[in-house]
Amino acid sequence: MCDAGEVSLTPVPAEPIMPDPVRQVPDTLLTQSWLHLSFLHWAADPADVAPLLPPGTRPDTHEGLTYIGLVAFRMYRVGWFRVPGIPYLGTFPETNVRLYSVDQYGRRGVVFRSLEASRLLPVAFGRGAFRLPYMWARMAIDHDADTISYSSSRRWPGPRGARCRISVRIGERIEEPTALEHFLTARWGMHNAFFGRSMYLPNTHPHWPLHRAELLACDDELVAAAGLPAPVGPPASVLYSPGVPVRFGRPARPGGLPTP
Repeated sequence: MCDAGEVSLTPVPAEPIMPDPVRQVPDTLLTQSWLHLSFLHWAADPADVAPLLPPGTRPDTHEGLTYIGLVAFRMYRVGWFRVPGIPYLGTFPETNVRLYSVDQYGRRGVVFRSLEASRLLPVAFGRGAFRLPYMWARMAIDHDADTISYSSSRRWPGPRGARCRISVRIGERIEEPTALEHFLTARWGMHNAFFGRSMYLPNTHPHWPLHRAELLACDDELVAAAGLPAPVGPPASVLYSPGVPVRFGRPARPGGLPTP
């Protein structure tokens, strides 16, 4: 971890965007799988999102723009260290509103503005232990042939009833993702404010299997509820992935070294 007020006098250039992990994650803090993901992204002005990022980070950009992500999926068998994941409490639908960040050490990541989940215990743990903006919601995922639909209605905390309904048609496998598609999905860590300090939590997983996707319906209130400008027009990018297994390492301190 690093102090919130710490400023690097010579910022390190942002690390390369790579489809495979850019660093080793030797120690395992958490294991989980992300399954049946739909990625919706809208372009945004970096100045609009900069005040919402943790201290020591700035908006990450691609060709001068940053992006607001709405990502719906099934979390599967969350586990601690190398213990097998929990089948019931560790498995649930989740929908995230996220931004794209880079810190003064060049580490690219995501910043979560909200994380809807349908299990109350993981929500309480995520809020208490990691200070993540988890929200308890009534949620469902329906998969029918090449169409997948997600629904969510927030229970706690407010705004109560904030909803999201997404439906996409899954298309062909992407053999060569574009530079923007790599930028939006090849993220090897998370930035978060933690008791007045900035924390970077690294992750590792196999290369994303990505598919083209067609947005059939999107009725969303979560982006606006997260304090972001409501999206205008269709998304700049719609993608689907069957998913990947994921490992999170220990939080990293300045310079990328794990905390002792």
